[in-house]
Amino acid sequence: MTAQTTTVEMVIGGLASRQHGVVTRAQLLRAGVTTHQIQHRLDRGALLRVYRGVYRVGHRAPSVEAHYLAAVLACGDEARLSGRAAAHLLGRLKGPPLAPEVTTPVKRRVAGVKVRRGRLAGPERATHRGIPVTSVPRTLTDLAAELPLADLARACHEAGVRFRTTPAHLAAALERRPGTPGVAKLRLVIRGDARVTLSALERRFLTLLREHALALPQTNRPAGAHHVDCRWPERRLTVELDSYRFHHSRHAWEQDRRRERDARARGDEFRRYTWGDVFEHPAQTLAELRRLLA
Repeated sequence: MTAQTTTVEMVIGGLASRQHGVVTRAQLLRAGVTTHQIQHRLDRGALLRVYRGVYRVGHRAPSVEAHYLAAVLACGDEARLSGRAAAHLLGRLKGPPLAPEVTTPVKRRVAGVKVRRGRLAGPERATHRGIPVTSVPRTLTDLAAELPLADLARACHEAGVRFRTTPAHLAAALERRPGTPGVAKLRLVIRGDARVTLSALERRFLTLLREHALALPQTNRPAGAHHVDCRWPERRLTVELDSYRFHHSRHAWEQDRRRERDARARGDEFRRYTWGDVFEHPAQTLAELRRLLA
């Protein structure tokens, strides 16, 4: 291997290491790699063409990040991953990786990529894991038309916990896009009128209350310094639903104690119910709740 070849490999490797193993032809040319050197590496498989002018370095299977970044790079300098793909990258949609969707101000047609033409304002642009992506509030407004209300409310709640996205952030995002589809649903979430349930235990607990005509609580709303699972403010009652999956760590145990102290400090009755209380022995739980909610 000649010194020149070594230098070229170092340039390509340096670029790829910062971009999930993905580089563009324009980046290589700006770094001093010639068209002949690029073609030579394409011919022998050291560079693998993903999209026109976008290459993957080496033979490793591409990561989700590499797949998404390649799509963004293929759509131009101001492009951002958006829609359901952005929601997946940001952790707002679960399940297997989704096909790339990209928003860009320039009209593009890229095979395998859903391209939307649009110009994003500064607050609508972000970077996550080194990938240009629409901001969390913008991504949630994009999802508003596609998700059922309960799923949209859950996604907004989790965005608040993970990214500190507030109703004010969502309202500002809607002001920038007043005609966006799904605006009515998102306004319900912003006002707190959409009930949020995060687990099977919470869903079953609310179902029990409905079946027995008991008053429904506010769910997963801030109360003091913490979000609480269920609260009846007018009856001064707070209920936490404890599943072993989410409450078995030391951190979770300490947070639970703090929530209990906060509830008692604001004058609330406080109860904890477990999976067994809700699924296996609901009669005892319902009897106590009838008394507390009377």
